[in-house]
Amino acid sequence: MLVIISDIHLGDGTCGMSISSAAFHLFTDRLKELARNASQRADGVYRPLGTIDILMLGDILDVLHSTLWLEKDQGQPGYVRPWTDFRLPEFPAKIREITRSILENNRESVASLKDLTSGTSVTVPPATPEGKMDERSPEIPVKVRLHYTVGNHDWYYHLPGPAFDKIRSEIIEALGLFNSPKPFPHDLRESNFLSTLLDSYEVIAQHGDIYDPFNYDKTHGRDASSLGDAVAVEIINRFPVEVQSKFGNDLPPSIVENLRQLVNVRPVLATPLWISSQLRQNNIPAAEQKKVKALWDEICDNFLKIKFVQAGDIPYNLNIVEGLETIIRLTDRVSFQTVDTLVAWIRNTFGSGEITFARHALREEAFLDRKARFVVYGHTHHYEVVPLDSFPGLHGPVNQMYMNSGTWHTYFDLAINMPEEQKFIPYQVLTYLTFYKDDERQGRRYETWSGTFSG
Repeated sequence: MLVIISDIHLGDGTCGMSISSAAFHLFTDRLKELARNASQRADGVYRPLGTIDILMLGDILDVLHSTLWLEKDQGQPGYVRPWTDFRLPEFPAKIREITRSILENNRESVASLKDLTSGTSVTVPPATPEGKMDERSPEIPVKVRLHYTVGNHDWYYHLPGPAFDKIRSEIIEALGLFNSPKPFPHDLRESNFLSTLLDSYEVIAQHGDIYDPFNYDKTHGRDASSLGDAVAVEIINRFPVEVQSKFGNDLPPSIVENLRQLVNVRPVLATPLWISSQLRQNNIPAAEQKKVKALWDEICDNFLKIKFVQAGDIPYNLNIVEGLETIIRLTDRVSFQTVDTLVAWIRNTFGSGEITFARHALREEAFLDRKARFVVYGHTHHYEVVPLDSFPGLHGPVNQMYMNSGTWHTYFDLAINMPEEQKFIPYQVLTYLTFYKDDERQGRRYETWSGTFSG
């Protein structure tokens, strides 16, 4: 049995909340149920499942969203950002610091993942001589192997070198991973084991960030930073810190705390609307709102001056940087409320807010040559199942499907009705995809689950 999850975004607590540890306990219970069901075979006989492989398809530990990146300013000793040369010693030192902070902040959730691989968390009843489930005897363990692959928020674990091998060793120990300390794969073809494993289920999978130019630079590949990293660190991460520093004594504590949830606002480019809504809902006087807005403008102006950001602004090409600059220049002139029209335009123009990646699945080689029945991406956080094609097979039609593994996340999502009113709705999401092979689950090939919890 193969289970795919992605986009858990466990953070260090400095930029928004991670999903609650209750989600991991729920997942453990669901795995037990799945293992029991998979042990029921297509011939009607109960044979205990031997192994479960759990593929974590990127953005598991969220290294990007941490205020630890902001401890030093440019020009100071020890200054480091995601776009700093990773071969400099301060870079792996910062990744190690943030990684340890994430693991500590999510001790219960991390322990739940490791327990899955202990041999005691996931068990099934043994079989009777007649091939039935023996409910009276002690249950037997199911081997669980946990595999970590990277996305755009944890791409640092894909970097080569002894310093990063040591960091990966700590992650392997903390989570009980089946990985080696060598670079965690981004493209699953980088791992012969994972490639063979997924082939046996007729599945191909990848995080999906390669289809998002805002979060993946195809020129430099996955061992390089992207414009999305700069927005996250220098705007999303920085703004609450600066508000606390400059206005912490003048604003209600709840505002500063809520601003730390910027990382969980969707769509990302609706961030100005979230800020405006917090000020309005807390009845902040117009004069104070103006000061907060001026701080936002200052931070955004400084962002546009960063050399790394300027390097992405290709002359004579309407690109993402120019779109961001348009938003910033607009907020210089008018209130936050008018930004909503730009949000929709940027998402449609640049694809950074693209909800479905199903069309990309149609170009996968394994789809075209019909070797894969399932194409799986993560990244968008938008769980979906999309029929791609069907063709004749030896035992009936063969169906090809695209699936997105969704997310495990807390959200504050902008309501689509009159977005200018800045209404955000909180909720938590948990998704997993399950695939079977041979005679598992009475011959069923897949099942998926996505749940939404009130925030």
